Amino acid sequence: MTGFMLILRRDLHLAMRQGMDSLMVVMFFVIAVVLFPFGVGPESNILARIAPGVIWVAALLAAMLSLERLFQTDYEDGSLELLALQPIALEITVMAKVVAHWLTTGLPLIVAAPLLAVLMNLPDEGFVILIVALVLGTPTLSLIGAIGAALILGSRRGGILLSLLVLPLYIPVLIFGVSAVDAVISGFEAKAQLLILGGIFFAALPLCPWVGAAALRQALD
Repeated sequence: MTGFMLILRRDLHLAMRQGMDSLMVVMFFVIAVVLFPFGVGPESNILARIAPGVIWVAALLAAMLSLERLFQTDYEDGSLELLALQPIALEITVMAKVVAHWLTTGLPLIVAAPLLAVLMNLPDEGFVILIVALVLGTPTLSLIGAIGAALILGSRRGGILLSLLVLPLYIPVLIFGVSAVDAVISGFEAKAQLLILGGIFFAALPLCPWVGAAALRQALD
């Protein structure tokens, strides 16, 4: 845990020094959602109907913006090799970086989501479920994204390749995140969708750091 906290503190410190990266992610999220009322019109019924999907898709794309730099900077300056040589399991290093990515990307998106939900005229009963679904879903996005970020190390046009690798794996999170909010708005319970989101998260929690660490070892060889 000491090694985990040291790496987490280091990555958070670097993220704060480069504060524009996190700000750009949130700004992209806000702008992407704000564009929809201009595109589909100001009709409140239409906006309320598409609000869950718009917010989730924008959050998913915004979370991807910073994934390419999850390991890339450390890989280029040699820090990743030093981290791999430390007496700390590489899986712990991957997990610390995933937590730092979520704290600097996923958490700000969750904070901004209610304001954008108001803009999209989301019904009141959908607010709590939207936040709960994002709390369960955004860490999974970071965990899955870590695998893609590790696999593209050293490759040309890594951003495009990362999107092709990660987006198909994001689809289940997107489907159940949106359907949970839609169910509540339609007067049904969202327990099943939230349980599935939780199940995906708890399955990804041990699996993704292990796969990401294996991909990092392959890139460092």
